[in-house]
Amino acid sequence: MPPAKKRTRSYDSAKTRAAVLAQFGHVRDAVLALPPEALDGPTRLGAWTVRELAGHIAWMVGSVPELLAAPEPAERELPLLDWPSATASAAGRIDERTRGIATADLAGLYERTGEAYEKAVAAAPDTRLLPVSFGAMTLADFLVTRTVELVVHTDDLSAATGVAVPYDRQALAACTRLLADTLAARAPGGAVEVRVPPYAVVQCVEGPRHTRGTPPNVVETDPLTWIRLATGRAGWAAELDAARVSASGERADLAGLLPLMG
Repeated sequence: MPPAKKRTRSYDSAKTRAAVLAQFGHVRDAVLALPPEALDGPTRLGAWTVRELAGHIAWMVGSVPELLAAPEPAERELPLLDWPSATASAAGRIDERTRGIATADLAGLYERTGEAYEKAVAAAPDTRLLPVSFGAMTLADFLVTRTVELVVHTDDLSAATGVAVPYDRQALAACTRLLADTLAARAPGGAVEVRVPPYAVVQCVEGPRHTRGTPPNVVETDPLTWIRLATGRAGWAAELDAARVSASGERADLAGLLPLMG
């Protein structure tokens, strides 16, 4: 008998809306506190400077009011769990758009972006469809993807500047869960249990299913290490060697399944 189809995780929209704004606020405070010379420093994102990364983060939040102002598509095209895979095809376009963002006045950019976001989402229903370039998505789903963009790039910003930028708990939870669920969808099965406490536990990989007791194949790590693995910021072997990932069982090797998004 085949296993029952797993239901897509639901997210509390009010919490997600607030989490996007809260994490954007943490980034804003960190960026605006940087000395001018730090903005010209390198990042781990190719040729992007810290200033360009800061502009990109503002765009990721500003895309919400931008898309809400556009005509609504006729039907939903992109389920939430398909979004991480879809992003890989847009690297060139994203790089070009990011380099074109006006970042001379970051304080003004961040203020305008935050205000536009708050105003746009205040009255917009969760079911409102947005013309996302990868395919039409609901507002509720798209806001979950914004937590991924914000959390991942907050980590990029911290890595580039040495500043310990805070993480909103709800934003970190939503990001962790979406990427964990993406792994489970991409490698369906019940042979391996992946634990990312305190936010996510998923089963994945074809093979003997676990039903009770301690699973024979277990992977466990912390949220930021998981996010770095899932987005290609860290490598499986290196994190395993550094004991930031524990993996027990002959099937508990996720190297061939990662990263989940570029």
